Amino acid sequence: MRGPNLTDDERHRIVCILFEKSRDYKHAKGTFKLLATQFQVDRRTIFEIWRKAKEQRQNGQPLAVNSKMVGKKGRQKMAVLIEQIKATSMGNRSTMLKLSKSIGVAKITIQTWIKEGEIVPHTSAIKPQLTADNKYLRLNFAISKLYFDRLLNALKFKTMDNIVHVDEKWFDMTQKSSRVYLTKGETHPYRSCKSKRFITKVMFMAIVSRPIYDENKALIFDGKIGLFPFNFQQPAQRRSRNREAGTLETKPVASINREVTKAMFMDKVLPAIKSKWPACASKTITIQQDNARPHIKSTDHEFVQAATSDGFNITLRNQPANSPDLNVLDLGFSRSIQSLQSTKPAATIDELVKNVTDAWEEEEHECLDDVWLSLQACMIGIMKRKGHNDYPLPHLKKQAQRRQGTQPRDLTVDDELVRECIQGLMLEGKETNLEQLISDMGIVLPN
Repeated sequence: MRGPNLTDDERHRIVCILFEKSRDYKHAKGTFKLLATQFQVDRRTIFEIWRKAKEQRQNGQPLAVNSKMVGKKGRQKMAVLIEQIKATSMGNRSTMLKLSKSIGVAKITIQTWIKEGEIVPHTSAIKPQLTADNKYLRLNFAISKLYFDRLLNALKFKTMDNIVHVDEKWFDMTQKSSRVYLTKGETHPYRSCKSKRFITKVMFMAIVSRPIYDENKALIFDGKIGLFPFNFQQPAQRRSRNREAGTLETKPVASINREVTKAMFMDKVLPAIKSKWPACASKTITIQQDNARPHIKSTDHEFVQAATSDGFNITLRNQPANSPDLNVLDLGFSRSIQSLQSTKPAATIDELVKNVTDAWEEEEHECLDDVWLSLQACMIGIMKRKGHNDYPLPHLKKQAQRRQGTQPRDLTVDDELVRECIQGLMLEGKETNLEQLISDMGIVLPN
C-alpha cells in the first residue's frame, strides 16, 4: 500500500465515482473496499473523503476535497552546527553526551548526525615524538626501499622477501576491562584478580618475513618463522593445595636484558630462520629490530659467527628510532594475534602460552601479507609528510582487491614525490646513500 497521500485529481475522481454509485447517499456493500484497492490507499481514507463531500453537498456548499498538505510537513531537520563543534575542545568531544552538552543539543541529535555521516567518530592514538634527525632517518629509510623499474619506467618498492622483522610483545593473562554481549536475563560474568596493577603477563618474541608465492600465486612460504615466550621452568619450593613440592612450574622472565635477548637470538631466532627459510629464497637475509636497549648489537662476535654459518649471510640492523610504523609486527600483526588469543580464557601461564601459540598458528598468511603491503603505504605517507608520522593510516581495500584478483604485490610511488624528497635531503646536506636511485632517476646533484 503506497500510503494515504492522494493527489487532488485522484480525490476528485473518487468523489465523482462515489456520487455516481450512491443511492440516497448510500452505497452497495464493498464499494469503499473496491476503491481503496484501486487507488492503493486505506479504506478509511476513501470513507473520510466521502464524508466531507457528502456534508458539503447536504449543506449546499461547493465541493472542496483538495488535500490540505502544502509542501513538506512535520519536524524540520536540524542543521549540523559545524562551527560550534569545531570551536569545542577535544576533551568535550570524547563522548556523545559531552558533545551534546557542550553545543546545547540533544544526544539523539548527535547520534543522528553520526548515522548520517555528518560527524565521524575517530580514535586517537599517541604517536612517538620525533626529532629532526628522526624524520631524516625515517625519510631516508623509506626511500631506500625503492628501485627504478626501467621496463615500466616507474618507481616501485623492492619485494623485501629477504627481510625478517623481529619484535617483542607482552601478552596478558586477562584484560582490565572487556566487552561482551549477553542475552536478556543472562547472568553477568564475574572476573577477579588480586590486583589489576599486577596482572600476569608473558613477553613473546615474534619473527616474521613476507610470504612468498610462485609464478602461479601458489603459496611457497607463509612468512611465520617463529613465536617464542620468555619463560622458564623451575621446581616448586613448597607444597601447596595445587601441587606438590618439586613440581615444575612455568615462570615468566621478570627482566629482559641483553643477555636474555642474546640467548633468544642464538638459541631460537637464528635456528628457526635457518630451518624454515625456503630453499628457493636468497640466503642473504637482513633481520630488522627496533632500538630497544636490551637488543644485541649487529657487531656481536658470537651472533655474527652463527649468522654467517650453514651457507647463510644474516645481518642485523636497527630500524629508525621512534618508528613502530616501520615494523610489520608493531604495525598490526601482533595485535591480530592478540585479538585471537584474548578470545580464550587462561588461568595459568602454560594456558596463556598455549593460547598465544594457537593464535599464531591459526592466523592466516593473508593477514601477514596485507600488513607488508600496509608497510609500503606507510612509507609513502612518510614521504608525503617528509619523515613525519602525522599521516593518516592508509586504507587500500586489500581484501576486496584479493577477492577480485587485483591486489598488487608492490605499490608504485609517484616520481615527483620521490624526486622532491631526495632534492630536499640533498639541499640540507644530508647523506642519503641513494646514489643508484639518484642515477636511475637522472637527478642532478647540487654543486
